[in-house]
Formats: sequence, structure tokens, C-alpha cells
Amino acid sequence: MRLAPFILATSVAFPTLAKLPPAPESSKAPAAEAAAKAAWTDKVGLYQLCLSQDRLAEAYRRQLKSEGKALPDASATPSCIDPGPYVSPAGAKPLEAAGAHSPPGTATSPPNTQAPGADLQGSKKQ
Repeated sequence: MRLAPFILATSVAFPTLAKLPPAPESSKAPAAEAAAKAAWTDKVGLYQLCLSQDRLAEAYRRQLKSEGKALPDASATPSCIDPGPYVSPAGAKPLEAAGAHSPPGTATSPPNTQAPGADLQGSKKQ
């Protein structure tokens, strides 16, 4: 008798769980940003490894040369490629580029004047 409520609960719960809606777009953007940042970090790591291998090979050649030994033939390897600074794939503009802080037009006069406020509005105080 105690098994019947458990079977009833699972038979109702599993179809409900199977029909969950897909994740909203707002949750996909941070995941894409994290994946792009991780890929860029991997490229930076490979670039730094390439530079350290070049330094190590140059030190090895200098050591052989100072000892008077014959240098082995250098194999052709591609040069290290700098990945550059991180650029967000979302293309989010900085606040200033988005116009959040700047007025839409170019200023044609200074922001303040020497005239009293009543003169600017066209009426005089009584």
C-alpha cells in the first residue's frame, strides 16, 4: 500500500520534467561569453608557450655555440601568433559609445551663462 503513492507521484512527475521549456536566451549569452573567454585564454597560453620554447631553443643554440659544438639544422616552424586583446563576441559597446552619457547633438554653447534665470525664461520677477 505504501508503494502506490510513490508510483503515482513518479508517474505524474516524470512527464512534467520531460516537457520543461528550453533555457531562455538571457542564460545563453553568459555561457557564450564564458566559452569565448576560455578560447581566448587558451590562445594566450599557447602564445606564451611558443615564446618560451623559442627562448629555450635560442639559449640551447648559444650554449652549443659557446662550447664550440656543431649546431643542428634548424627545422622550419611557424612563428608565434599573438592573439591580441580579448574582444567580447556580443559586440557590447562601451557606455560612452552607446550614447548613455553623451547628449545626442554637439554642444553649441557653454552649459551655463551669466544671465539670470528669469531673463532666460522671458519673464521678470515682481
